[in-house]
Amino acid sequence: MIVQPKFVAPAGVQRDSVPLPLPLLITGISGVAGYNALPYFQARYPGQVFGVRQEENCRLEGPGILACNAEDGETLRRLFDRYRFRSVLDCAGNCALKSCELDPAMAWRINVVGVRNLLEAVADRDVRLVHLSIDLVFSGTAGREHVERDPPDPVTVYGQTMAAAERLILAAEPEACILRISLPMGISLNGHAGAIDWIQSRFKKGRPATLYFDEVRTPTYTDCLNELCEAVLSRPLRGLFHAGGPRRLSLYQIAQIVNRVGGYDPDLLIGCMRRQAGPIPPRAGDVSMNSGKLAQALGFSPFAPWPLEERWTPTDRMWHYDRSGEAGSPDLLAAVLYRKNGRRT
Repeated sequence: MIVQPKFVAPAGVQRDSVPLPLPLLITGISGVAGYNALPYFQARYPGQVFGVRQEENCRLEGPGILACNAEDGETLRRLFDRYRFRSVLDCAGNCALKSCELDPAMAWRINVVGVRNLLEAVADRDVRLVHLSIDLVFSGTAGREHVERDPPDPVTVYGQTMAAAERLILAAEPEACILRISLPMGISLNGHAGAIDWIQSRFKKGRPATLYFDEVRTPTYTDCLNELCEAVLSRPLRGLFHAGGPRRLSLYQIAQIVNRVGGYDPDLLIGCMRRQAGPIPPRAGDVSMNSGKLAQALGFSPFAPWPLEERWTPTDRMWHYDRSGEAGSPDLLAAVLYRKNGRRT
């Protein structure tokens, strides 16, 4: 059995007078965003928050966790009949790039048919729907930060299916809100699925990790993402918004941070350009997002930079070899990379 991370109920975030409609259903709780969202919302609203996992993922158990495959629309509708959900935070989707490339039918079934089933389940019900999409709906060739009016041009099957899911929601649920996120920085279910966990799992075992100089993302702490989702669920925001963090980082820079903060062997990190990678999966370029529209709609900036402290931001490609100052360690990494307020300063 996998035990969910423990959260102490926080004070909450700035929001208007409209309460979050309850009960709340969170889909995709085996992914990083959903896995971290479930305990946050359960701490905020005890007994009123439920999470959905795929049936075969039987290791993920606990209070409020329900089994239902994304492609099983009938079971999903029965869950809505039984629990009468008033809000849905849709974090579902298969984000494994290579698996999606090798099995497009599977990617379509989970990422698109799953959304279609959810839309059918909420049809004719008074349900607030917030859906998490991804920055990889873009190819990253624009040469600037992406804004919401940019047309999607994904280079991967994963990105194509996520863009298709966006179109379904915008057509069927005009009151829904879609948040395009980047890399959610938090713990993962299996210890090697999230960006931090995968990179750290390589270094822990003394294995090299190869990351790209020219794939650029705008990562966010899952702490910030949780608070954002709560604010959006309780506000009448509709349509499409970018929800990327304020700090642009390449995948190589992210790995540099994990390497140095974690105190791992710097020789284990290998950098290359995307064109030097294999053909599967294809790699996007600079898919950083401008989230100004979201901040303006909320009335505040929802994201702290990741990492929070400027001193842990790489300044060059050899930065992670510098071991002066505070010594890195897995404990330090857990304190400053997984949690926005993970340690007292």
